[in-house]
Amino acid sequence: MSAAKTFSDALEFVGQQCRRIIDKYPGYLPMYTVGGKWKKEGEFWTHWCEGFYPGIFWLLHKSTGEFSWREQAERYSRGLEARRYDRAVHDLGFLFFSTYLRWFRLTGDDRIEKVLIDAGRTLSLRRQMGGYLSSFIGPQSLFIDIMMNVGIIHWAGTATANAALREIAMEHCRATQRYLVRPDGGTAHEGTFDIATGEFRHESTHQGHAPDSTWTRGLAWAIYGFTAIYRLSGAKEFLETATRCAECYLRRAPEDLVPPWDFDAPGPDQPLDSSAAAITASGLCDLAEAVHNPVQKERYWQAAETILVTLCSDKFLARSQPGWEGILLHGVYHIHKKLGVNESVAWGDHFFVEALVKALAGKSEAAW
Repeated sequence: MSAAKTFSDALEFVGQQCRRIIDKYPGYLPMYTVGGKWKKEGEFWTHWCEGFYPGIFWLLHKSTGEFSWREQAERYSRGLEARRYDRAVHDLGFLFFSTYLRWFRLTGDDRIEKVLIDAGRTLSLRRQMGGYLSSFIGPQSLFIDIMMNVGIIHWAGTATANAALREIAMEHCRATQRYLVRPDGGTAHEGTFDIATGEFRHESTHQGHAPDSTWTRGLAWAIYGFTAIYRLSGAKEFLETATRCAECYLRRAPEDLVPPWDFDAPGPDQPLDSSAAAITASGLCDLAEAVHNPVQKERYWQAAETILVTLCSDKFLARSQPGWEGILLHGVYHIHKKLGVNESVAWGDHFFVEALVKALAGKSEAAW
């Protein structure tokens, strides 16, 4: 079977699973399954996932052209609007780029654009003395995850011709690059700072194996996020960083390119994290378009395709598990808290679908 047929069949299954969720749990926004079932989550830790399934509905509309998916996407996205002023999370990019940005691209509606601008301005208020945006943990905390969110500040700055907003975004990316990305391309989950002076203290982690290990979902956020900020800003330093992180992933991942939850966790049979692979696949599609070297372009497209073919196999696609309500098997949320381990996770499902749509189109979405 051709890769295109494999990906098309997977998207058909995605549509079936999403209709099932809409019918069974009206208005529900998934985070992680428990025993393969949605709406059974335990601890949420933080509310950052509500944009992912509405984002999938937008992607299904884009892929199929079916108006019913747009209706669902608008309905579910509209419920997020008030969160553009949410100061409690660092995840406004996750919430609004997956939903309102796709809505705005489709319609050009000024009211939709304003929601995105407001969200970008709100996120910019997390800026700290050290030039970074703080995580929800506290003002001393910088997460690698914020690379997936910082783009909304730059986007808002461009939309409003506000150079100060763009500089806040760039400053954060440079701080992340300096303190969380290692010379070999591996990444720390968190950096902690002296909030009075802005001085960096040390690497740390909440979800990785250790402060100095490479938690693979964090590395995936870096590949995708640094590529995105390069495409937004044109700053070549970020393309170099994205490439360094991608090479680390490809060098350390197994042959099928679906990694364990942390590259440095000791012992055999560590849980895999399909969500890290899905994020990386989508990021590699973007990186393949961003780099100029044709050998690199081919390398990154082929790697993205390898990941997707693996994730479409019976080992990872929930089509092989009747009654399972998510899309991808073997995702990981928070291993230390024993949340969502070997389950479906909303972000894994979302970025898997995003990568499928990109691969079938033969190109990534327009730069943010």
